[in-house]
Amino acid sequence: MPKSTPDAQPLTSAIHLSLQGKGGVGKSLVASILAQYFVENGRKVECIDTDPVNQTFLQYRALGARHIDLMRDGNIDQRGFDALMERLLTEDGVFVIDNGASTFIPLWSYILENKVQELLSAAGKNLYVHTVVTGGQALADTLKGFRSLAESTSERNVIVWVNEYFGRVERDGKQFIDMNAYKESVEKVFGWVHIVKRNQDTFGRDFEEVIARKLTLREAITDAGFSLMSKQRLKVIQRDLFQQIERLFAQ
Repeated sequence: MPKSTPDAQPLTSAIHLSLQGKGGVGKSLVASILAQYFVENGRKVECIDTDPVNQTFLQYRALGARHIDLMRDGNIDQRGFDALMERLLTEDGVFVIDNGASTFIPLWSYILENKVQELLSAAGKNLYVHTVVTGGQALADTLKGFRSLAESTSERNVIVWVNEYFGRVERDGKQFIDMNAYKESVEKVFGWVHIVKRNQDTFGRDFEEVIARKLTLREAITDAGFSLMSKQRLKVIQRDLFQQIERLFAQ
């Protein structure tokens, strides 16, 4: 798995953006899992939802996410972007930002045009861009979103979440790491997290309930409404995802 070792500590001073031009593929889920991981590791985490249409991240009450509106009267609010960047540059801790599909291009264009990656790096903060590649009908669109990010970023900071919820991430018998989209962008990929497709009648049903109720895995595991075996399966999912994230940032 490709990995870089930026100068700044990724767990203590970093910005994690969840970006994907295709909606409904698990982008907010990625943001919530990241935030849960950092909280479980005792980090100060600031969760921000910038989606102007569906504030899914905001619905995870235990994470205390705040909404920042980057749109005004149907147009992009550049001052809103400036205010967000001001916070990222001046405040300490880990930021997890869930960005809406409709503001994917404007936000990323803002970051590129204003050389935000260089500015954050000079301030001792790492920027990681998390994007989802999913199976099923959205495979082509999510690969396109991944490719556009990888081609335009100036650093090796793209983290791919291979999400099998909608089906295996395969094309012509090739898995993600064998696809041209990955091979041509491998130098920009920091690593990936694999959301494995498990038994739908057990693991799948339990995880879907957690997502539908906008609970953290910790909340569900301690919730009296879940059976003992459901809690055990959720612990398996939590351990798997958290270990993958931890390996990403292991020095």
